[in-house]
Formats: sequence, structure tokens, C-alpha cells
Amino acid sequence: MQKTFLIITAMFLFLEIYIYQAIRTLTDNFWIKLSYWILSLSIYAVFAYEISHFQRGDKDTARVQFTISLFLVLILPKIFVILLLLVDDIFRAGGYVAGYFKPADNYFPERRKFLSLVGLGLGGLLSGLFIDGISFGKYRHTVRRVKVKIKNLPKSFKGYKIIQISDVHSGSFANPKKLTHAIELINQQKPDLVLFTGDLVNDVCEEFKPFIPLFSNINAKDGKFSVLGNHDYGDYVKWESPQAKIDNLDKLINYQNRAGFEVLRNENRIIEKDGEKLYILGVENWGIKPFPQFGDLDEALRDVPIDAAKILMSHDPTHFDYVVKKHATEVQLTLSGHTHGMQFGLDLKNVKWSPVQYKYPKWADLYESEGRQLYVNRGFGVLGYPGRVGVLPEITVFELA
Repeated sequence: MQKTFLIITAMFLFLEIYIYQAIRTLTDNFWIKLSYWILSLSIYAVFAYEISHFQRGDKDTARVQFTISLFLVLILPKIFVILLLLVDDIFRAGGYVAGYFKPADNYFPERRKFLSLVGLGLGGLLSGLFIDGISFGKYRHTVRRVKVKIKNLPKSFKGYKIIQISDVHSGSFANPKKLTHAIELINQQKPDLVLFTGDLVNDVCEEFKPFIPLFSNINAKDGKFSVLGNHDYGDYVKWESPQAKIDNLDKLINYQNRAGFEVLRNENRIIEKDGEKLYILGVENWGIKPFPQFGDLDEALRDVPIDAAKILMSHDPTHFDYVVKKHATEVQLTLSGHTHGMQFGLDLKNVKWSPVQYKYPKWADLYESEGRQLYVNRGFGVLGYPGRVGVLPEITVFELA
């Protein structure tokens, strides 16, 4: 532990030396330079204190969010300054090695000043984006419309409208009223059916209790169904007893029922229209370990005709690649969430990138593999970093065809 602490301290010291070079290049004012060191050391002191007192299973969501935000807003953006000044130093070192320049001839103060300004500017821009994501980004819920073809879909369900939401993480929001606009946006779509694909809370069921009236206001002609995500089981909390953990899950399911959602736990329900049927399947969480693997597709398919039109709710998209698309019974469409699009990235029409794609290749939008389709929702809420930059919270409207 002490060795790790020393390594991290050395890394941050290296970071600050480079940043200070940029500050010194831009100003000779003693008070500005002193203020920078006082502010920086204070930030590191607070960050080190929070990290050293962090315990897995800590229910203080606000404290975790503060620590992550502190790092993203005030520490991480400094990397831009380092990268640009490193480039300058590498060129200078190359000149020394190649013998192109004498030391006195190899320093270009105007270039150094320009790179310092650009680095600090880019760092400030990134800080601003993270602050905007915290203040506004997590509330910029966006409706995404997806027309999806379902094999063997009965004629009565052509044009049927389904809304998917996922990953609410209600414990990340202090005030339910700030999500009223998102609930209104859902109702404006006049959905036939609403499906929620897991992670209603961060840790414990009580996080959702203040949100029950709000989510009760979601209206759908044929009802509202949900499944459990990895956070809903309470696996990230230290419980007094195994029974306390079980009671927490039972209460969470009860809270969802009070909000009008029926939780499907490896089971199915039939939506009937003009004598024709659409099957809605819901499995418990199934993800690559260490995530729980409680999902049982065979059980969810019990008594479902092989050729029937089926839509599966499964929180983790890895379930699709490892189980669903290889299953003997064809499930035409799987709806998942879990990735959040990492709440950070580029999410444009023709350009999509997020760091999460290196862990989850299927991280957002519609995918097809072996004739079966998967849609990954970007999530309704936030976790960890209490904001969104580039990847906005999503309300998906499916029109069946």
C-alpha cells in the first residue's frame, strides 16, 4: 500500500511540475504562481483524504460523486498541458541527440508559450464540459426513434409503440422533481408499452422510494414491465445479515409494483391484440463475471411458441452475445442497457465513440448478429460521475414493423 502511494504521489508530482512550467511560461507574477500551488495542493489534499477514507459499500453517494467530480473537473484536464509540453520537449531532446541544435538554440519561448496557452485552454474546455455535464447534461433526456422489424410479428402489432428506459440509478438524484420533464417526455410519446431494463437504484431500495409517485405517472396502454440490473441486488453494500439483503430486494420489487411496473424474473407475459399475441420476456441479470448470472432464458421461454414474436429484456448486453443469439429458440429482439455509453464520448450521427466500447463492443444503438437484434440503451440516469458529456440520457421509442 505504501509503495502504491509513493508511486501515485510521484506521478502527480510529475504532473504538477509540468503544469507549473506552463504557468511560469505565461506569467512572472509571484502571487499567481503561489495561488496556483496553494489551490493545487489543497485539491490534492482533499482528493487524497476522500480516497483514503473510501470503503466499498459506502452508501454516501454524494461523497462518491464529489470525489469523482473533483478528479474529472480539476485534475484530469491537466493532461492536455502535459501532452503538449511533452511534445515540445521530445522535439527539443531529438534536436540535442541529432546534433541539429546547440542547447542555446533549441529553445523557442514563443512556441512554448503558445503550447502552454493551448494546453491550458483545452484543459479549461474539458473542465467546462464536465461541469456542464453535472449541471445540465444529465437532464438533457433525448428521444431516439427506432423502427425495428420483428420476424413473425402479427399484423395487429404493426406500428406498435414501445418505450424503453434503462439504468435510472435513482440514488444519483437528490431531487425527483428535476426528472419531471423526462417523465413528461415519455408520456408525450403515447406508448403502447413501457419496458425498463434494470438498475433502478445504486445500492439500496430506499433510494427509489421518493421517486415512486413520479414513475407512477408514466402511462402506457398495455402496461409497464421491468427487469433487475446488477445494482438492484444490493451486491455493493455490506449487509448486517443475508436476510437483510433479501428483504432489500423484496422491498425494491414492491416499490416497483407501487410505481406500476411488473418485474419479470425469468418469465414472460403475453400482450394480446385482436386475438394475436406478442410475447415479452424478462430475465434476471446475466453478465460476465464478476457480475451476477441469474438470468435463465430457458425459464423465460417456458410455454412460449417457437415461432412467436418475442422481445426480451436483459440488462447486460453481453448476455446477447454469450447466450441469446446462440440459443436454439430465436428471440428476435433483445433490449439491454448497463453501459451508460460511459456517460462520455462522441455520439453523432456518423461518428460514435466512447471509452466503454473497449469493454462492451455493443454499447449503444441497434445491432444485428446471426439474424437476431440487440438494442443497447444509453441509460436514463448517471452513476459515479454525476453528469453526462456527449452521450445524453436516452428514452427509446420503438415502432414495430
